Amino acid sequence: MTYEPKRADFSVPVRIDLYSDTQTRPSRAMKEAMLQAEMGDEQGGSDPTVWELCDRVAALLGKQAAMFMPTGTMCNQVAVATHCRPGDEILAHRDAHIQSSEAGGPGAITGVMFRGLPGDRGIFTAGTLRNAIRPISRYSPPQSLVEVEQTANKGGGACWQVAELHAVAEVAHEHGMKVHMDGARVLNAAVALGVAASEVVADCDTVWLDFTKGLGAPLGAVLAGPSDFIGEAWRWKQRLGGSMRQGGMNAAACIYALQHNIDRLAEDHANAAALARGMGQIPGITAETPETNLVFFDTAGTGLTAAEFAGRLRPLGVTVSVSDTFRGRACTHLDVSAAQIQEAVAIMRGVVAA
Repeated sequence: MTYEPKRADFSVPVRIDLYSDTQTRPSRAMKEAMLQAEMGDEQGGSDPTVWELCDRVAALLGKQAAMFMPTGTMCNQVAVATHCRPGDEILAHRDAHIQSSEAGGPGAITGVMFRGLPGDRGIFTAGTLRNAIRPISRYSPPQSLVEVEQTANKGGGACWQVAELHAVAEVAHEHGMKVHMDGARVLNAAVALGVAASEVVADCDTVWLDFTKGLGAPLGAVLAGPSDFIGEAWRWKQRLGGSMRQGGMNAAACIYALQHNIDRLAEDHANAAALARGMGQIPGITAETPETNLVFFDTAGTGLTAAEFAGRLRPLGVTVSVSDTFRGRACTHLDVSAAQIQEAVAIMRGVVAA
């Protein structure tokens, strides 16, 4: 069996890419910033642009220190390996990305288990967490970490409210557990909630920020937390091959994103709302109301599966992703304009009518 990705069909260009915000391409101005970056050896600590990025992210998130890595998945794996020991149990929402979409990394790399928690739209309550905490016993695994995902991807891009995060963290800390945030879209949440990113993550011991989604960089994520934690996490970064040598070129793209692409996330949210409204007016399609830039929809009423719907859109230059038999996802980002949203809705309407 092969796990190699299927080669994309290049015969029909993608004009409106709603597959994911990971599809963003660096702008010309971002590329110019990359070309002008001062570089050194990231692994050896001599790349000034990487240090600048890490300092900026630590300040943005209100943490002591930060570390640059190639991907958010690596940030999750490094954080779990640093927080936990083999045999530990992590409590997370049952639909969390770290459980469902990281190839079993926490079990394979760290040897930990998960206890999946229920909750609407990818968010569980402090009460649910408290009920999942076992009495300390030699028969039970140590429960060492609580993981939250901001925004909750499979929850439709839902935002954890600051008060909800505070309540969950309070229960976790009361029982001696750390709290780690998968912050892939944490700035989407901060913009949607109208609060500072540092306030959103204040009660989390560790958090990472992804730059390859709505922020539009070609590579990179930054893990932040206490200085001693980041110092220990460096060993895991080394073990997993996360050093990037002349990483300043990629760090410069991320710095550009911090300077230019945060406030504009509100445009993506507005476009997602418009897309959901338009799709909801197509007979047979039900679209969930988005909180941020992710629009989940159901195609059952059209007689098409989500895969069939996506398959008919692709030759017309539009892409969406498939989550389940009748559930799909469309994602807005900086490479999709308001005019393209209206065009996409018209194309979708034609596909369903046909």
